[in-house]
Amino acid sequence: MKIHEFQAKEMMRNHGIQVPKGGPATSGEEAIEVAKRIGTGPWVIKAQVHAGGRGKAGGILKASSLDEVEEVSSRLLGARLATAQSGPQGHLVTKVLVEEAVQVEKELYAGVVVDRSEGRAVLLLSASGGVEIETLAKERPHEIVREFLEPWGELPSFRARRACFALGLDGEVRSQVERALRGLCSLFYQEDCTLAEINPLAITKEGAVLALDAKINLDDNALFRHPSWSQLRDPEEEDPLEVEARNCGLSYVKMDGIIGCMVNGAGLAMATMDVVLQLGARPANFLDVGGGAREEVVSKAFGILLKDPKVKVILVNIFGGITRGDVLARGIVDAASKLQVNVPIVVRLEGTNAQEGHRILEESGLQIHVAKSMVEAAKLASTLGRN
Repeated sequence: MKIHEFQAKEMMRNHGIQVPKGGPATSGEEAIEVAKRIGTGPWVIKAQVHAGGRGKAGGILKASSLDEVEEVSSRLLGARLATAQSGPQGHLVTKVLVEEAVQVEKELYAGVVVDRSEGRAVLLLSASGGVEIETLAKERPHEIVREFLEPWGELPSFRARRACFALGLDGEVRSQVERALRGLCSLFYQEDCTLAEINPLAITKEGAVLALDAKINLDDNALFRHPSWSQLRDPEEEDPLEVEARNCGLSYVKMDGIIGCMVNGAGLAMATMDVVLQLGARPANFLDVGGGAREEVVSKAFGILLKDPKVKVILVNIFGGITRGDVLARGIVDAASKLQVNVPIVVRLEGTNAQEGHRILEESGLQIHVAKSMVEAAKLASTLGRN
């Protein structure tokens, strides 16, 4: 789950990381009130959307007077901001962050992610702040300092100090950066993050260390431990189909292809998408209906797939284990009939009572194609999608 910058900065403040003075606003008038609380200016007005690259897209602007604060905020609010990460459709700006402008002496990068090859969380630190870490890792990987966290989420003092020395930091600035890094690692662990990033972590001309920008992604699997997260979610920033699927208890991620995939089991769903891509086609989504999928779940899944106008064919890849193949087949037929599906359906069904399931599908009289293997199903779906 992604959250806005102003929410991420509040989390960082709670973990001892210094951030600029500021607050969110939803109107020009409210932006003025926030600016007055900050001080005499100048100020920075930042569009709050779940996408990076806002500065290059005109979503981060300065204001030197209260009139400019209102004018800039009003101009951003209600506009659609298209960045390199959002795509041409952009994101609707409904909130801005009004902050004090600071004079920056040096910019660093700091982020914590999971290194899946090591099975541990790792702190990434670089003296080249303000640039995308993906670009830095590709073009200048030697500039990235890596320090692993302990299993309980701590970054020991000696590792924080070692990372700072590697960047040539010393004195009081080094001590402040160390505290910020340890706070970031603590936040990553205690808040169940998949990403906690400060870019840039700025050293001001006055010698203060501030998180000028903050990005936090939270692990949805930890929702039960954090009831307050429900207040952080912004449905307006999420795809409507993903919101609907979540409300139905389905794991769904919208993509940009034409083959709507409905699969039971996350691993099988990923494998299905891989096969579709290897055959030169593109999946329209990731959709896991779960191991015990029944007629009601199948019907909801079909409904969501059909609401995506890009879907030209539906690929169903089911292994009947907990639920019998004949029960799943009846669910597919009933759902396709009730929803009046007008695109081809390709079904690969294996497992318990699979043969009976094949018979039910073939005798349904619907536009359902039964495949004997996952590769055959993907090939057929790809062919039908091109027609």
